Amino acid sequence: MSDQLTRRDFAIRTAGFGLALGLAPAATLAEAQQASRSETSPAVADPYSLVDPELLPTLKQFPAFDISAELVNQFRKMPGASPSPLPAPQPVEQHIPGPPGAPEVRLWVVDPAPSEKAKPLFLFIHGGGFMMQDPMLMPRLQETATDCHCVVVSADYRLAPETRYPGALEDNYAALKWAHDHAAELGIDPSRIAVGGESAGGGHAASLAIHARDRNEVPIIFQLLIYPELDDRTGSSQQPPPAIGQFMWTASANRLAWSSLLGVPAGSSKVPVDAVPARVASVAGLPPAWIGVGSIDLFVEEDMEYARRLVHAGVGTELLVVRGAFHGFDILVPDADVSRQFSASWKSALRKAFAAGKADVAEKPKA
Repeated sequence: MSDQLTRRDFAIRTAGFGLALGLAPAATLAEAQQASRSETSPAVADPYSLVDPELLPTLKQFPAFDISAELVNQFRKMPGASPSPLPAPQPVEQHIPGPPGAPEVRLWVVDPAPSEKAKPLFLFIHGGGFMMQDPMLMPRLQETATDCHCVVVSADYRLAPETRYPGALEDNYAALKWAHDHAAELGIDPSRIAVGGESAGGGHAASLAIHARDRNEVPIIFQLLIYPELDDRTGSSQQPPPAIGQFMWTASANRLAWSSLLGVPAGSSKVPVDAVPARVASVAGLPPAWIGVGSIDLFVEEDMEYARRLVHAGVGTELLVVRGAFHGFDILVPDADVSRQFSASWKSALRKAFAAGKADVAEKPKA
């Protein structure tokens, strides 16, 4: 319990960007909504009424805020959480060759059982709106490795806006390829590799699964997409309904994130379709997926739509929509019942995928 409370306190300090950085916050949620000039839908009278009661007290500790380039730069300066101490498996730093013409890629490798061979591998891609690190990364890697009994690898991929698409994708692909090629050294089974991530990391994971399918070099048996950021059009050319996206990650934040990654305005006709999972023409032949999102998360509609496309393409898909949950709810309030159930669901799905071995990937369409 003490470790959980420590992690929760850290999440509270970091997830509320305005509080953590000591910036002047917006006074109220209503004022922040009014200040967002591009929002055309009428506001919900009381957005807090839609929030799960167990999540509400913690959420109300935060003033309304919107992500800006200045806020991103200040958030990057914040230290991340330290790894959980022994007996938790300790992260090991690795440096591998990067994509052609790019710097080395730093990896973190967490092995829960170094003496065992043929363990499954989970390539976890951190979130942060494409522009920031995940302050809870180290404890998260350790917990996943222990609870799912798999080697976890995570790349310190290059961030936007300094690095545009496809820089982060190529860094993550380099990590995937390196892990597959060094399976014996890592003690992993190269036929049991899953990819996943949360938020922007979930979007990166979906993109990685698509490009791995197309390159046909590394087999992926499963994709774990935790409230993934999949569609640049959300909050730009497609406005969300007023009931969703009011907390923690808003339409304006999404526009900034995608525009920073792509180097062109989010939602515009200039966006390359292969850079955005929701824009990719075909999802056939992708690995089975678990997708989880809150019912009032900005990404709920795009995540449900992506799940629908996967199902229609014959890809085994599980979709979990959590009533009254906002973006990042499980990190902010990890001891809430909905958070525990959410985490238990994705961990169970990952363990099942590993236990099944070589998953039955949907057949690719014939040319």
